[in-house]
Amino acid sequence: MPWPAPVRDRIPVNCIIPTVEPDEARRLAVESSCRTAKIKVASHLDSLAEDMSRVEAVRDGLGPGGAIRVDANCLWDVDTAVRNIKQLDIAAGGLEYVEQPCETLEELAAVRRRVDVRIAADESIRRAEDPLKVAVAGAADLAIIKPAPLGGIRRALEVAEAAKLPCVVTSTIGTSLDVAASVALAAALPELEFACGLDTLSLLNGDVVTDTAALRPTDGFITVPSSKPAPSSELLDRFLPADQGRTDWWLNRLDRVLTDLNRRRHP
Repeated sequence: MPWPAPVRDRIPVNCIIPTVEPDEARRLAVESSCRTAKIKVASHLDSLAEDMSRVEAVRDGLGPGGAIRVDANCLWDVDTAVRNIKQLDIAAGGLEYVEQPCETLEELAAVRRRVDVRIAADESIRRAEDPLKVAVAGAADLAIIKPAPLGGIRRALEVAEAAKLPCVVTSTIGTSLDVAASVALAAALPELEFACGLDTLSLLNGDVVTDTAALRPTDGFITVPSSKPAPSSELLDRFLPADQGRTDWWLNRLDRVLTDLNRRRHP
């Protein structure tokens, strides 16, 4: 099935700042050429001081005009989230949003009522049977949409519409093949207010498409490709896992997913 027609020809992206030391965080932000940075925080329960230093360093690297968002990956409870968000907002000189500070919709809604920073739902979108519940519960200002775990581009478009929230499209930590699907989704959304999380190649030490086809940002944007990128057989062989057991695990998982997908399509 062809991908939906794009309504834009390039996608703004954020750079990704892992839980690294401040100097490294600043370097990554500067060298990315992106004007938006997504910073990982909450690597452990007592990480606030480290997180604030990392956020301050990225702000210094981006300058006052850059946007900073942080991702807590569900680690905080409500009170911790409220306290940390307020401190990180100060460290950032203003946060664009905080992604999934707590685990449940009820917790997200409680945090959202107590802070002035936007709250974005990620896991709450992917794991929900009805993504509309996120909006109805007043749990988030933004929806993080990932095509792969949601079942593909067209399913993700349906989820984005059902969520009734501004969307930020992100890819999983994958190669250009995964990024391409997320780019196609971002290109097809009727509105795209925020930079998308599509710079995942920066987290990998290789790709399965050639350099000329790789989907990396230039000056903070990824150009929407005119066709789907094709993997290189040479690169596929180069990155074939040495552990046959791991290869078999992934192949078995793919078989299970395809079996489940066919069962849903033909009940």
